[in-house]
Amino acid sequence: MKNKMDKLYHIYVKNECVYHSLPKEDFDRLWDFVQKLTWLTEINPNDIQYEEVTVNKQLISNSSY
Repeated sequence: MKNKMDKLYHIYVKNECVYHSLPKEDFDRLWDFVQKLTWLTEINPNDIQYEEVTVNKQLISNSSY
């Protein structure tokens, strides 16, 4: 069985995670929104970042806690 690898995204403002574990479609929409917020607020565009994370869905679903 092939491992299912998915990409998820986290968005940070001033090094604080404000959105986490976003699928690509949600990330694209929210990244655009957060960038536009910099026009309306005192947030510096350099203070927003994102992180792309590759996740093995099969491994997570088979893990025990």
